[in-house]
Amino acid sequence: MKSYYVYIAKCADDSYYTGLTNDLQRRLAEHNTGKDSGSYTFTRRPVEIVFANEFNDIRQAIAFEKQVKGWSRKKKEAIISDKWEDLRKLSECQNGSHYRNKRE
Repeated sequence: MKSYYVYIAKCADDSYYTGLTNDLQRRLAEHNTGKDSGSYTFTRRPVEIVFANEFNDIRQAIAFEKQVKGWSRKKKEAIISDKWEDLRKLSECQNGSHYRNKRE
């Protein structure tokens, strides 16, 4: 059975890149050798993989990758730190005008 990995790479400029691969070591080498000059990581090398989650179903991997790509930096850092329980709190609206945050 084939494995797929959704990963987060930390770039030299301290930003994060989220991707999907079936070979983590190969993909890390591609990022760090600058295989694609148009890629996000090309000017942000070197990169290191700081998180990876394995999937056996490519559809689940693609769905999770899309989800993580839409997340805030804080949510990404929560899963990097293996603090999955923090995701709910980080998903709550912090805007002062949100009905839960309004003071009467």
